[in-house]
Amino acid sequence: MKKLLSVILALLLAIGMMSFAAAEEPFEITVMVPEFTYDADYVEEGNPILAKIEELTGVKLKMQFMANEGYGDTISTTMTENNPPMVMAVTDARAPIIVESARAGAFWDLTDFVADAENYPYLAAGSPAVYQNIAVDGRVYGIFRGRAFPRGGVYYRCDIAKEVGFDREVKTIDDLTELAEKLAGYSADTYALNMCSYTAGTINVITVLMGAPNTWGIDENGDIYPAHLSPAYLEGLNWLRHLYEIGGIDKDFSQIPTSEWDNIERNNKAFMRFDCMDNAHRQQEWFEANAGVTEQIFQTCGPIAKADGSITVWPQNNGFAGEILINKKSVSEEDLPKVVKFLDWCNGPEGQTILNAGLEGVTFDINADGYRYVPEDKADEYGKNSKAYLHDFNQLGMGVPGNLENPTAVLNKGVTKLRERYNELNIELAPYAVANPCFPFVSETYQAFGTQLDPIISDAAVQYIAGLIDEAGLRAAWADWAAQGGDMVTAEYNEAYHAAIK
Repeated sequence: MKKLLSVILALLLAIGMMSFAAAEEPFEITVMVPEFTYDADYVEEGNPILAKIEELTGVKLKMQFMANEGYGDTISTTMTENNPPMVMAVTDARAPIIVESARAGAFWDLTDFVADAENYPYLAAGSPAVYQNIAVDGRVYGIFRGRAFPRGGVYYRCDIAKEVGFDREVKTIDDLTELAEKLAGYSADTYALNMCSYTAGTINVITVLMGAPNTWGIDENGDIYPAHLSPAYLEGLNWLRHLYEIGGIDKDFSQIPTSEWDNIERNNKAFMRFDCMDNAHRQQEWFEANAGVTEQIFQTCGPIAKADGSITVWPQNNGFAGEILINKKSVSEEDLPKVVKFLDWCNGPEGQTILNAGLEGVTFDINADGYRYVPEDKADEYGKNSKAYLHDFNQLGMGVPGNLENPTAVLNKGVTKLRERYNELNIELAPYAVANPCFPFVSETYQAFGTQLDPIISDAAVQYIAGLIDEAGLRAAWADWAAQGGDMVTAEYNEAYHAAIK
């Protein structure tokens, strides 16, 4: 009886997939996502990955890749178009234009869809807490792009560290300071810390490491307050300012585009980075493939303790990095279930594997143990195919139910176990991750004026690090932030927070 039931279920699943894929004419879905692969043009004509997606789903996918630099401005412009892309990735789910557009009815409400496990099992498998984090007034308008929670951290060139006399594990802030100072003295034309125009990540890693809140904190009276008013925030800025003063940070760091961030390390110009720790194994593997490296030259840091022994970690995200939205202007109510069904497929094993890795024989092979890998003799061919055909399809990937890729990738590549170490660190650092207590709440003032308020804080921090203003100038900027609307934002978050904990 159990065997018969299994056969019936398998047939029903196959019929369901056929009904999804089989259509007289392909259903076209236009998608806009950020682009990071600037060194190769995307090839649409004759693209085998697009052909496979159409074969499996009946969807003719039309991808629009927009430069990650200025992607927020691109979103703002796109929202004014008469016929915007049907599906759109946004990297900041709490950006004022996204929240206000959701309230104005620009996006389809997906609350009921993501709760429908019968029809959309992969979307429904997502964390309710993460869905709540991206909700607007309690309604879900997007599919979150899942991310490992405590990704933010520190990695560095351990080979260069040894050369300058640092050959031990970084366990404390004092260790980190000693390492940074020694790396700063390596040579006159290199830097200790790799910083670029994306300063928020670097600043958040070090300030939270020092004990500052993650954007907003809760004081001893139980009230919400902005992170920059924490003494630990200034302590973190002072750490960066000192490193800048001794030549450990490029004086033009704020003008360096994010597209050059990796290249700075690959050109041996900087040896430490505060960023997503999974970049450490990507850099290691790049050096192995392109510079003939045969030993481990990168190292990721585990928990880093303050003088009192406490450990606090900036999580880099809230379980997601942006979301996928469906525009009402471009998708009718009748077609909405088709689009949601496609997004559900994107989150299943087939969808995840294709969007993140491509196709067997095109961008990867499968070894005798059943793992996905790129053989050495095909590295150039598959690399070119990946850039041309797969390009940045992974930006459409959501991973809502977790990693379901099949076949999975060979975990460790090259001579190190940095990939394995990264997965271990996500578990090891998770208990120390500092949450933003205000993330689920909406401040009307912030929605209206956040784009003017945020730069007041971030610009002042950059100017302070670079020695362009002193502490008095920094505090003057904070006072300006408060007067321009920051105090009102704080009050609104307090009202929402206290109402929620009653």
